Amino acid sequence: MRTLLIISAVVLLSACAGTGKKAAITTGELTQITGELASDRFSGRGTGTGGDSLAALYIKKEFQKAGAEPFTGSGLQTFAVNVAAEAGSRNRLSVDGKDYVTGTDFMPLALTSNSALEADVAFCGYGLLPSGDTLHRDDFTGVDLSGKWALILRGYPESDPESKGYATLSTDRLKVLNAREKGAAGVLLVSGEKWDVADNLDKPSRSEAGSGIPVLQVKRSVADAIVRGSSGTIADLEEKAAEAKTGAGFIAGVTVSAEAEVVKKEALTSNVVMMIRGETTPAEYVIIGAHYDHLGMGGPGSSSRTPDTVAVHYGADDNASGVALMIELAEKLAASQEKPARNIVFVAFSGEEMGLLGSKYFVENTGIDPSAVNLMINLDMVGRMKEGNGLQVAGVGTAAGLRDTVMAYADTTALSLAFTNEGYGPSDHSSFYGKNIPVLSLTTGAHLDYHTPADTPDKLNYEGMVKIGDLVCRIVSIAAAEPARLAFTEAGPKEPAAPMSRRRGITLGIMPDFAGNVKNGLRADFVTPGKPAALGGMLKGDIIVAIDEKPVANIEDYMFRLSQLKPGQMITVEVLRNGERELLLIQL
Repeated sequence: MRTLLIISAVVLLSACAGTGKKAAITTGELTQITGELASDRFSGRGTGTGGDSLAALYIKKEFQKAGAEPFTGSGLQTFAVNVAAEAGSRNRLSVDGKDYVTGTDFMPLALTSNSALEADVAFCGYGLLPSGDTLHRDDFTGVDLSGKWALILRGYPESDPESKGYATLSTDRLKVLNAREKGAAGVLLVSGEKWDVADNLDKPSRSEAGSGIPVLQVKRSVADAIVRGSSGTIADLEEKAAEAKTGAGFIAGVTVSAEAEVVKKEALTSNVVMMIRGETTPAEYVIIGAHYDHLGMGGPGSSSRTPDTVAVHYGADDNASGVALMIELAEKLAASQEKPARNIVFVAFSGEEMGLLGSKYFVENTGIDPSAVNLMINLDMVGRMKEGNGLQVAGVGTAAGLRDTVMAYADTTALSLAFTNEGYGPSDHSSFYGKNIPVLSLTTGAHLDYHTPADTPDKLNYEGMVKIGDLVCRIVSIAAAEPARLAFTEAGPKEPAAPMSRRRGITLGIMPDFAGNVKNGLRADFVTPGKPAALGGMLKGDIIVAIDEKPVANIEDYMFRLSQLKPGQMITVEVLRNGERELLLIQL
């Protein structure tokens, strides 16, 4: 990295200045490309929709005009995504001959297999097994599960301090897999009163993979009917299971006949993968990425922050801005007199809004060895630079000296940089960091138009995008030309903490000001590294004044707002920082 910092200015100037007007990153071209992507023509670029397919072809054409060529084949890397999941018509459930109603009394979970089972039921407590040297609980001791339904409580027993280590091991999937390994032929999951007082039934998730056995979530009234003859109610069993260290299970002496069916709808989508070939080190790569998919027409279940509004969600900042800047960078680098030593690969990802699907598919299926990638740079929401020219740069801790390199080539009179070391975050760079690839992720931050139809091209700061492009061009040119490789270093977790199943189990990862020293807000007295708040850019001393545009005036407001959130949800948190309002984008 020391060599990177003293690289010849001549190389930088020739690589980033270009050879003429065509090569410059201009506000005019950024406006044109962003305006086209965020127009009615592509209907919000929903993953797997016709608008998504048209946008991919448009992006490919713009890359070709810029001077990039397909990485392989046509330049489109096509893959399938689940765009919907719902309970099928074949679902049924009866307990000793009494029938129950789908959606009212029970619901198939997406990790089910589409199959039927008639068998006895065994209660298996929380469905937890020993783990490591400190967790010794075994809820399956003394129970013969062979060919039976396993009835399992969701969550973990918080009242037992020794069991709190199971917090990250208490997902529905792990419980089902535990039961399957013990011989269960099916699983019935139920929420105790202490875990979810509302006893909500979850709808099937479109992104969950099957487990190979039927899995149903049942209401407490159904579970009570199963266990009442032998051991009281689920409320009683929740108390007993929390106290027991092992062996809380028993055979219920009840026959359950059920069939589970979840119907998943698949669609095709594509990453757009283009490149500028390296001249002297063609087996190595620098990758620039930006997702192009958005929320389509919005509506319920779309992640729209206005779910009652069905309208084009234009996604100008999220993330037509990143794609437009990436295309302009391709044009600038392709026109350079100084050709790169390493290949420069440009990827417009699809499926980001559905869980980084496109970037995950890319790293697993493109054929590029992760060890051959010198650096990945992600551009996500780079179009709303505010007064003060702030730019958030995450991932500077993922390679030795990477922060110094960014600072060395940043024009600090044009940009005010805020750094985060961690390599994991709620965007596509995380898929690369998980493969031990150094990453940088650039953003100008969230805003109140995020995930609404109001994220339109007229609100972007195109002059700010040019400034960001100039910085990225310098960094890419160095990473693609300099013989010295970046040395990967681990900077924070490589995946999010396992989400909690309970509604009130959400946490941002802060130590709040319990004393209420601040009026009309809640101060973060400590922000835990690697947790959602830190990954979203929250700093010690920030005063939370709103969560998802709902006011937070005190600790009670804060706890109530958290209780309304769901695991994996993307939220906005408005904070006061040094007297100025900032909007943070945080993934739970």
